[in-house]
Amino acid sequence: NNNNNNNNNNTTTTTTALSRTAMLARGALIKPWLATEIKEQKVWDISASERFDIIQQFCHYGLEHWGSDTQGVNTTRRFLLEWLSFLHRYVPIGLLREGTSPQKLNQRPPTFIEGRNDLETLFLSPHCHDWIQLSERLLGPIPEGFRFEPKHKANS
Repeated sequence: NNNNNNNNNNTTTTTTALSRTAMLARGALIKPWLATEIKEQKVWDISASERFDIIQQFCHYGLEHWGSDTQGVNTTRRFLLEWLSFLHRYVPIGLLREGTSPQKLNQRPPTFIEGRNDLETLFLSPHCHDWIQLSERLLGPIPEGFRFEPKHKANS
């Protein structure tokens, strides 16, 4: 019977650890710098140019993995656009009202919020055409007839 209790405790511990890991992964979809914030124990008011550098690195890795031919660029673009459909939910701490704590994971950004510059406003946009514009800055023009619709409902 004591052995049965140990198995239950191990199962509970494993389930708790997996739940925490899943929540961190969900948070990292919206804030890929989350690990840095945890390590440094501070909230990072990341600039739009720093965010752009992160997605630029993502595109570099995508092109390295899938290739820089037309198919590789298109695959990288689709994965980038899916990711941007999550990233747009992040509202920089500098744009939150004074006295407001950092944004919660399930908290949606206001319908329209203007960034501190044009690039930040693009990052905050819930519209696919703005995400495509960001992708064009990194991967060149979209092919003729290109359409993008997120595979999930996280952007709604």
